[in-house]
Amino acid sequence: MTTAPRDAQAPIAQRIPTERTHHGHTFTDDYEWMRDKDSPQVTAHLEAENAYTAARTAHLEGLRETIFTEIRTRTKETDMSVPVRRGDWWYFTRTQEGKDYGISCRAPISGPDDWTPPEVEDGQQLAGEQVIFDSNTEAAGSEFFSLGSFSISPDGTKLAWAADLTGDERYTLRIRDLEAGEDLPEVIENTFAGATFDGTGEYVFYTTCDEAWRPDTVWRHRLGTGAEADVQVFHEPDERFFVGVGLTRSQKYVCIVTGSKTTEGWWVLPADEPTGEPTAVWERQQGVEYSVEHAIVAGEDRFIITHNRDRADFDIVDVPAADPAGAGRPVLDGDMTGYRIEDVDAFAGHLVISYRHGGFARVGTVAITASGTEPYGELAEIAVDEPVGTLGTGANPEFEQPRLRLTYTSMVTPGTVFAYDMDTGQRTVLKRQPVLGGVDLDAYEQELMWARAEDGTEVPISLVWKKGARDAGPAPMVLYGYGSYELSMDPGFSVKRLSLLDRGVVFAIAHVRGGGEMGRHWYDEGKTTAKRNTFTDFIAAADHLIDTGVTKPDRLVATGGSAGGLLMGAIANMAPDRFAGISAHVPFVDALTSILMPELPLTVIEWEEWGDPLHDPQVYEYMRSYTPYENVTEQEYPKILAITSLNDTRVLYVEPAKWVARLREVGADALLKTEMSAGHGGASGRYDAWKENAFDYAWMLDVLGRSDVSR
Repeated sequence: MTTAPRDAQAPIAQRIPTERTHHGHTFTDDYEWMRDKDSPQVTAHLEAENAYTAARTAHLEGLRETIFTEIRTRTKETDMSVPVRRGDWWYFTRTQEGKDYGISCRAPISGPDDWTPPEVEDGQQLAGEQVIFDSNTEAAGSEFFSLGSFSISPDGTKLAWAADLTGDERYTLRIRDLEAGEDLPEVIENTFAGATFDGTGEYVFYTTCDEAWRPDTVWRHRLGTGAEADVQVFHEPDERFFVGVGLTRSQKYVCIVTGSKTTEGWWVLPADEPTGEPTAVWERQQGVEYSVEHAIVAGEDRFIITHNRDRADFDIVDVPAADPAGAGRPVLDGDMTGYRIEDVDAFAGHLVISYRHGGFARVGTVAITASGTEPYGELAEIAVDEPVGTLGTGANPEFEQPRLRLTYTSMVTPGTVFAYDMDTGQRTVLKRQPVLGGVDLDAYEQELMWARAEDGTEVPISLVWKKGARDAGPAPMVLYGYGSYELSMDPGFSVKRLSLLDRGVVFAIAHVRGGGEMGRHWYDEGKTTAKRNTFTDFIAAADHLIDTGVTKPDRLVATGGSAGGLLMGAIANMAPDRFAGISAHVPFVDALTSILMPELPLTVIEWEEWGDPLHDPQVYEYMRSYTPYENVTEQEYPKILAITSLNDTRVLYVEPAKWVARLREVGADALLKTEMSAGHGGASGRYDAWKENAFDYAWMLDVLGRSDVSR
């Protein structure tokens, strides 16, 4: 069904019309035949596209190898994470030069008051160090490897782990005896990610999925028994909701959570009564999102609930664990206008609040007092040193720990892990991401700019560049965007990105609506029938960067992935003259077709994000107005690179495959690269992932006319 490439001739996909009719409108799709993943013709077409892309980019092989080498030489390949205390052990991960995956290790604490993570010189081991899991060993012989569950039992003797060997997010769950170093006989196939032990360590709770690969059922597995004896604990029939399960930091409650895009429900089970019946914390109410933490306040078990019942940007209330539907108390006093509360972590003496303020991620602490009438102190924000940067909580598994593990990064500051004493405010840097290869971090600059959208909204843009890159006028630029699911694309450091910056490229992030950077309204104004704001915000950011002389259209490449790939497809149709190239990763470019198919993985739950075009004709028409594949027209397009994965269950490979075929019809210079053994996140090993980065960056540099710049 495909003409194979010869002398770098683009594959021409056969057109087989298929009609799709909804709400009185018929769309003729010539490339829907590509959806048949098992078809030899489809495989042949994807392989032909890969061959064509390889031929078209063969001249960049040297540059790709150079960039790969740069990434590798700047990365400390043999390294270890900062140890994290859990129970009687310090847990950490080692990486070794030449190995794709991490090695999970642990070493015993010196005593109950040992809260200072041990330090170790390169090439040395800690006293009593044990390897508990080597992903390289488990991945041997597989082209893909991804861990979906990794849970240590409360007594530290067992490990529940689950791996996916294809990229389709179907995990096989096993239990490892850490004292013997061997897996127990039981094997549970086709689980979802996120298995967890109960408080006794005798049971493992895990989830399975329905036919659309939506996690819908929680099971209880007793160690030492076969999977056929597992007990169903909870089932969610509503296709809008995902189900998950976990253990509170205090290890006192097993929590089952159901979540759609707009509504959440929580059920709890005493962790020392794992065979009991879970009970609801709050009755699930459409449009109400809430999360639950367990705290002990003045000797009483309380649930700390973060919710949007009364405030779009969320409030925090505590309620009696014995009667969570009863009267609650506010946790935060004062005016919280402009604060979007995102999460609460409860410890023995403090609550830790993660929130957004002024567009940035910040963290504050609230002391838990001994008073029953005034149980909480004031919110104390943890200061940062730069006006542009991202502060967040790190790994903090222990309820009694006196110091908080935090992470900080900015566009010019490598990721830094530090400990924060919640009583004194003293901070201690534990590790800063090493950047090797003689890189001078002072040679890079960052800035926050604001673009005015067409409705007057100010849209933030984070920029980073190497000093001197902007001195000679408009510079080559890569502009990244996402803008969906209330996910914030916060400014952060990237070793890989240095290969662009050192070649005179300015890198920028457009924090467009649909994300969560500026609060809940930022998300609401970029979803469902306000989705076009995401696209016009990105175009406004590009226009601002062009109008202010930072770049110009023939020096600008746009990039984004997944829902950000939808953004890429939309701006290709709406503003092709603003960009020299567009790089789209696992792009959601056939959005309307997918959202009209409830039998596909993850479709029904997406109706609250995009709208329901299957039942609502207005939503159908709105989505039809922007979905990229259906809006390809006869116009001059920028160069386009689409990268996808055959086993992706979130954005199926067929979407970019169809999109590229349609773009070719109108004369666009479009390339398709399909990873034939990977999932939504691309290659799983770090070296293959770096090669993917190098491929993408080399293509961008070629489009920008910088492929001959050594550094």
